[in-house]
Amino acid sequence: MRTIDWIDGAVVIVDQTRLPAEIVYLRLETVEELVDAIQRLAVRGAPALGVAGALGVALAARQHSGAEPRARAVHLLQTARPTAVNLARGARRAAALLPSFDAVLQEALRIRDEEIASSAAMAWRGADLVERLCGPGVRLLTHCNTGGLATVVDGTALAVVFELYRRGSLGGVIASETRPLLQGARLTTWELAQAGIPHRLAVDSAGPFLMARAEVDAVILGADRICANGDVVNKIGTYAHALGARAAGIPFICVAPESTVDLSTASGADVEIEDRGAAEVVGAAAPAGTPAVNPAFDVTPAGLVTAVVTDERVFSGRADGADRPAVGGDRLDPAADPA
Repeated sequence: MRTIDWIDGAVVIVDQTRLPAEIVYLRLETVEELVDAIQRLAVRGAPALGVAGALGVALAARQHSGAEPRARAVHLLQTARPTAVNLARGARRAAALLPSFDAVLQEALRIRDEEIASSAAMAWRGADLVERLCGPGVRLLTHCNTGGLATVVDGTALAVVFELYRRGSLGGVIASETRPLLQGARLTTWELAQAGIPHRLAVDSAGPFLMARAEVDAVILGADRICANGDVVNKIGTYAHALGARAAGIPFICVAPESTVDLSTASGADVEIEDRGAAEVVGAAAPAGTPAVNPAFDVTPAGLVTAVVTDERVFSGRADGADRPAVGGDRLDPAADPA
């Protein structure tokens, strides 16, 4: 099952808002339909959004004959969600080949195939690192959803989990529910169950306590953007898990493709953090008219990250964050201790 693909002249996605109750495929034939799907999280996850951005440009090339309406359509795609770097990057890469529909489509499919290959590489590289840091029977905590639903197939951090399970090195997984839209509860648990992997679900705030109680050996999760200084921008709640991991003295590992590394953004302070409004958190529980703050992402400082695993390399700095090499610098020797 591919989360997103180009089939018979349209973008076809798994509607993630319908999971886990049912598997529904949506056929999107216009840029406007795709942008709506992106904004309501029918398709989500940084790598999947990169593919969506590129395939959306193919829709724009076919939908519009004039340069100006094409440019407006590309702008809609690039700005549909501001925090994850992959969406705008995928759209820009495909848009560089406008006005040729055939050239744009081939580039978009190339991006799709690159993400598929990237997932396999991250799975192998990340599993090697976790085995070296934690040994067999490792118990992992993960946050948000980083499986095939967030990419095209396999995933990022969850691809590492799948690989550890295949190797017989996995002791179990705790998935945090991931407020407010519950991607961990709805999507990660569904993917783990589909794979037959032992897992438990925990509320987000329980994560640091479970680490302190020695029920977690390492935290592994993804990223929507990795800044030039190594700051990790990811789903809200990531920072709290990083602080918990530091206090418990366990590895905190980020797994994301090179396409998520953004050398043009100096640090997390420069990233626009999407706020999704009050409706998602106020609901029926709060008094009518209660104001809310609902950041969709947070920034984990580089010094709290034990290692970042991409499809090409593993990189990190000292455990206290001092003298951390630039993200675009030398690769970490796989034999070296990333802490």
